[in-house]
Amino acid sequence: MKSPGMEEGGLGTPQDIFSSPPKNAQSRISNSAATSGIGHRLSSSPGGKSRNGTPSRRSSTFAVMVFFFASRVVDPPVMMYMGLDKHENEELIKHSWPEDVWFHVDKLSSAHVYLRLQPGQTLDTLPEAVVMDCCQLVKANSIQGNKENNVGIVYTLASNLKKTGDMDTGQVGFHDQKAVRRARVEKRINEIVNRLDKTKTEKSTQKFIEEKEERDKKEREDKRREAREQKAREAEEAKRNQEEASLKSYSNLMKPDQMKSNRDIQDDDDFM
Repeated sequence: MKSPGMEEGGLGTPQDIFSSPPKNAQSRISNSAATSGIGHRLSSSPGGKSRNGTPSRRSSTFAVMVFFFASRVVDPPVMMYMGLDKHENEELIKHSWPEDVWFHVDKLSSAHVYLRLQPGQTLDTLPEAVVMDCCQLVKANSIQGNKENNVGIVYTLASNLKKTGDMDTGQVGFHDQKAVRRARVEKRINEIVNRLDKTKTEKSTQKFIEEKEERDKKEREDKRREAREQKAREAEEAKRNQEEASLKSYSNLMKPDQMKSNRDIQDDDDFM
């Protein structure tokens, strides 16, 4: 049975390209009482100013943030995260975990929302309530999508996101259209958006990147350990096969029709 406000739809088309809201647009989202209030920037020290006096993205004092949310409709809770604008989203595209699930408003500019899967979960086994939370969060952080009803949402594994050199900052496509899922949100549900907003925390993009590097390091170590264990299993199996072959050969030698008694040997000597 489908959750209120959501229904499944068809697959996307190959020309689908999804982008983030521009920086000033995201600011308008965050300042609106009708949205989840996620957007702001910090500067750790003066300097690195642009022509209009705002902190420059190239400045090392510019604090780039990733926003995290907890969905507690399941136990244990699941984590969602998103960037402030297209520049942060570009970093999320590069450094998201391949098993994370990416959400975006279909055919409209919106934030990129990612869901961190629990161990053993797949794209097709996600609880419907969790999908609804992600859909509501991404809708609330779309300038146009937040105003409209009956909004389409697309979602897929982060490993299915395709980035080519001709795409603008924050834009992505898909490697495999068949791996894309769709949902539909009939209307904004403030209770869900407000519940998620109360769980919001922040991390620097650098911290987010470091966590991805730790994840990749652990994955490499796990693969090396698995390779060593597989090699040890293969060596043990080869040793066991060799022992069984030797035992079989010895058993053949001990068959009665292959054995001679001392009398047989003496008879052979007499014949000679």
